[in-house]
Amino acid sequence: MNFPSFYLIRIGGIETSASIGIHAFEQAARQPLLVSVTLMLKPPPGADAIEGVQDYDFVREGVLALVNGRHFNLQETLCGEILDLCLRQPGVLGAVVQTNKPDVYPGVAIVACRMGRMGPSLPGFPWWTLDV
Repeated sequence: MNFPSFYLIRIGGIETSASIGIHAFEQAARQPLLVSVTLMLKPPPGADAIEGVQDYDFVREGVLALVNGRHFNLQETLCGEILDLCLRQPGVLGAVVQTNKPDVYPGVAIVACRMGRMGPSLPGFPWWTLDV
């Protein structure tokens, strides 16, 4: 299978405090949440210049706005909305998102959700093989 050329940008461990979860103890107070995003992007035009490359500030700003904007029952819902945010950006061919809730259960490091979505130019791309 032939895939178009692309490059990756990883924004890892965006720290925030979220209203997320279905359990009463999760809904009683905001809890720490780490969000990581890997973007598959069209390659830059070649020059060593800012013009033509993706401004990825939208990831951090968008994640923080989503998390602060409402309660999420499910990590899956939040991951899906972050994927929607990413794929609306010009030049983004696909994205992988992972949310980590570190304080859910005693003796458990994290409860995580990882999702990926590819645009039409990357059908069938094995997104689950990418580090997030």
